[in-house]
Amino acid sequence: MPTGKTLLKVSRQSSKSKSVMFHPKGRKFAKLNKAHLREHKLEKKKMQHIDKREHELRRTLFFQEAAENRVSDEKKSFTVEEMKLFIEAYLSRFDEELEELRDQRRPGRPASKRQDLLEDQKKKDRAEYVSGFKVPDMSDEANVENLIKWNGTIGGVNNVKVIYLTKNSTVLPEKEKDTQMSV
Repeated sequence: MPTGKTLLKVSRQSSKSKSVMFHPKGRKFAKLNKAHLREHKLEKKKMQHIDKREHELRRTLFFQEAAENRVSDEKKSFTVEEMKLFIEAYLSRFDEELEELRDQRRPGRPASKRQDLLEDQKKKDRAEYVSGFKVPDMSDEANVENLIKWNGTIGGVNNVKVIYLTKNSTVLPEKEKDTQMSV
């Protein structure tokens, strides 16, 4: 008969026993500990997935606002160079706040937690830009229209095709790695 892996099932099974205290080297204690560690691991993975999804949604929202501000009747799509300018604007979104934090810090003092966080995020985004930055495909008029009409939900972002642009990209990628934004 299979035993439960979830903490709730294991704790129910354990509470039915006569004694509430378990020996630290006993099998019931080990089973309960294993279930607890599994529960913790699953919660951690869930939070990482949610953080990644929120980061991608914020990125898509930035490009949506950039497209809304620059789309006109004559211009409904963008070149690779224009998309790279959007990426550079996205990468420099924290520059003013970082400068302010650096100015506020006294000489010889360590950086604040917020400053470290922003610098790490900026470094990570720059590294991603060198290897391939995931952006909505703004060279396609229909995709730009879908991006502008996007309502900010997770399900709606699936209608927006994405491409990967690098810092050295001069032309659009021939074969897209991913046609849908995976969230």
